[in-house]
Amino acid sequence: MAMVNLDEDARQERTGLGNYFVANYPPFSYWKPDHLGAAREALQRPVAGDKPLGLYLHIPFCRKRCKFCYFRVYTDKNAGDIETYVAALMREVELLAASPMARNRGVEFVYFGGGTPSFLSAAQLERLFARVKAHVPWSSAAEITFECEPGTLQRHKLEALRAAGVTRVSLGVENFSEALLKSNGRAHLSEEIFRAYGWIRELGFPQVNIDLIAGMLDESWDNWRDCIAKTLELAPDCVTIYQMELPYNTVFSKELRVIGNDEPAGAVADWPTKRAWVDYAYKELEKAGYTVTSATTAVKNASTRFVYRDSLWRGADMFGTGVASFGHVGGAHVQNLDTWEAYLGAVDKGEVPWARAYPLSERERFVREAILLLKKGYWDSADFLARHGRDPVAEFAAPVDDLVAMGMASRQAPGLVLSRPGLIQVDRMLPRFFEPEHRNYKRYT
Repeated sequence: MAMVNLDEDARQERTGLGNYFVANYPPFSYWKPDHLGAAREALQRPVAGDKPLGLYLHIPFCRKRCKFCYFRVYTDKNAGDIETYVAALMREVELLAASPMARNRGVEFVYFGGGTPSFLSAAQLERLFARVKAHVPWSSAAEITFECEPGTLQRHKLEALRAAGVTRVSLGVENFSEALLKSNGRAHLSEEIFRAYGWIRELGFPQVNIDLIAGMLDESWDNWRDCIAKTLELAPDCVTIYQMELPYNTVFSKELRVIGNDEPAGAVADWPTKRAWVDYAYKELEKAGYTVTSATTAVKNASTRFVYRDSLWRGADMFGTGVASFGHVGGAHVQNLDTWEAYLGAVDKGEVPWARAYPLSERERFVREAILLLKKGYWDSADFLARHGRDPVAEFAAPVDDLVAMGMASRQAPGLVLSRPGLIQVDRMLPRFFEPEHRNYKRYT
């Protein structure tokens, strides 16, 4: 396969407008309303075998919008609006759970994301959990994940999560600096991080993750070192580190200029600087006994599993519920209607609220898994041969040769292994593996 244009590679080294992170394949701009028929047909087919099924629930409410946020969130909804939305969300879950595709299938994972799921009160959460479990029992699920914003947490709210069976709490820390949190539009305060984390540990959740972002507005080497030191003091089970992007539909995309390594604070660092910060973080975490298990994760216990991520990347079905949510059903990608009124209106009529879809061919399923699984840092040739009858190391010989020549990867067991420089910039290399018809694309559209 031909490489992506080198000028495009050079452009991506600057933190320009647009997305860098590859979240799925084919890119979202290829998902169309015209494909909805194929997705609806898939929903009506019972599933043979043991293909995993998961459930994602989008809680789109926030105290304020972060300046780098591009998700569908609302900061102006009252208690009545929240009850209306939760009722619609439960109706959507009920519709999907009653489909032939869900028949006689338990869920492997449940994921509450946002937005800010912890924006809801403890009483609202308890009602939500009870209603979900009525349609989708999760007592045997391998993972129940719940995203939290530190400033929205109280001990009794966390007690409700623990009682409901949440196994993985993901705490959106992003940074420990009060000044950086404020300049980037975060709602929480630094002291709230430590207070919430203490409660989480006291209540004994099986797994605790904290999110960080390398390259937030006004970040510096001194502050980043301090941020990693504070992370190590907390000693979470997992640390997830993302690199700052400037998607088009954010506050920052309208306000900020792009800078290099030596410019003054007040703008966003370039990709080499952000990669250097991630590399530093991973080296410090490794000194403390952590293992880097993907481009974005380091874990205290090397056997830690990320069921939601790994199952979805390997082609699991997932009901993505809530406004603008993404899902995967029977080999087809789907996305829900992305406005409040359209979503509520469709569910009120008893319709599954899908807006667009993309049915993958057998070849595209293979390419998708190769692209996403490379974000874990390696390809297992034997595993791919067993599941697809294809080895990506051989299928993508030309771009693999390029990565090896650049020192980004090496051909070694289990098939292909990325170097550390390759791992922390894997997203900018993934378009090399896109099918030719998908290379002229815009992500998140």
